[in-house]
This record gives sequence, C-alpha cells and structure tokens, in this order.
Amino acid sequence: MRLMMYLFVVALLMVGSALATHAEVQDDGLIVYFSFDEEKGGTVKDETGGGNDGKIDNASISTKEAVHGKGSLLCEKGQSGMTVDSFKELESYGDNSFLFWVNFTDKNSGSWNQIVAKKAPGSDRSPGIWTCNRVTLHIHYRFNPGNQGTHCTGPGGEGDEFETGEWYHLAGVKEGAKLRFYIDGEEIEEQAVPKDHVQGEEKLYVGKTGYASALFYIDDLYVYDRALSGKEVVEVMEGSLLPVEPEDKLSTTWGQLKTHRD
Repeated sequence: MRLMMYLFVVALLMVGSALATHAEVQDDGLIVYFSFDEEKGGTVKDETGGGNDGKIDNASISTKEAVHGKGSLLCEKGQSGMTVDSFKELESYGDNSFLFWVNFTDKNSGSWNQIVAKKAPGSDRSPGIWTCNRVTLHIHYRFNPGNQGTHCTGPGGEGDEFETGEWYHLAGVKEGAKLRFYIDGEEIEEQAVPKDHVQGEEKLYVGKTGYASALFYIDDLYVYDRALSGKEVVEVMEGSLLPVEPEDKLSTTWGQLKTHRD
C-alpha cells in the first residue's frame, strides 16, 4: 500500500513538472489572448491576465459559432469591431506572431475589408490584415514601410479563395525580414517584409479601422512578441496551448488522477 502511494505521488509530481514546463513554453512571449467566449458590459477579457481587455463596438459575442470554448466574436456589419488600447509590448515588438480562427459570413465588398490591424504612427500595417479588394475572399497581410507581405492569398496560395461558412486557422509569423503565412497549420507563403517595421503607440483593432470590417466570426486570437515555430503554430491551432496557469492544470490533473484512483 505504501509503495503504491509512493508511486502515485511520484507520478503526480512528474506530471505537474511536465505541465509547468509546458505552461512556461506556451506563455513565452504571449502578450494578449482572447477566447471570445463571453463579454461583460462590452468588454472582452484578455485571458493572459495582462489586463489588456478589448472593447467591442457594434459587434457581439456569438454562441452559434466557435472552434474552442463556447463563443466567438461576430463582426456582421461593415462598422463592427473591437479595440485594444496600446501597451508596451504591443508598441515595441520586432518579431511577432498573430494567430486566429476566422469564418467569413459573406464575400468581400469589393474594397479592402479589415480583419486585424496593429496601428502605429502613420501606419496601420504593423501588421495589417485584410481581405483583398475583390468580390471573392483572399488575405492581404502587410507591414510598413514598403507595404510588404502577402498580396491576395488563399488556402491554395496566391489567387485561391476562401469559402464562406467554413472555419480557417490563419497565422502570420514575422521573423526578422521574413513573413511566414500559414493556413490550417500549413505554411502557404514566405514573403520579404521590413526587418524594422513601423511601430509605436496605437491600438490593436479587430474589424474596422479606417477601412470597413470584413464580415466574419473570429475565435482564439493570440498575439506573441516573438516568432513561433511551425510546430507551435500547429499546437496553437489545435488548442493545446490555451493559456492556463500551471497550478490550475496541476489541480485539474490531481482531481482526474484522484477520481481514477478511487
């Protein structure tokens, strides 16, 4: 009996150590995360615990569509959106990674329609992510100076289009002077971008800025101030890097092991 208890405790400590290590990796460079599961008084919580919450405007949390959790942000009008006030890490990153799920509810308006943008003085491309000015759906992912990055890209590469009513996972990873663009965990393009892109104090926007919003659901928006590896992009897409504190994971694991043992 004592031997069994000893082995159980050792196993529990090993699991806890592994989970803590995993949590340290997942949180490395994660500066803001929105699950979009709920809003309170027009505020969407930043679930990193950093307090950089989002304010929604003419948008809503929908429980009709979600990839992980119970909700997503619905931008169903051309003036829908969410803003996040400026903070230090958002203003100063060089390398960065933006990852999110998107489900388009309608085709493009024939203009540049905003999905996500980090604005900076004199620029809305740090990065700026739009659907292209075509009536079909493609992604335009750019940095300034020079307005460099992807042009009009879809799941099959340049010129291919997204379908409405389907979830796609998008990831843009800027590392030095390169942008790697992923769709559903696969690298679709690598493009040259400015190593020192325009940066500084300005808001992060989901949906509208000076452009009309694209019409879409968005779920699980992650922003890192470092370049993720291809493996990490897939892990984020699969939901295995959700930002849960190590002690929460350990207590959950304890409960599961205890139930199993009983």
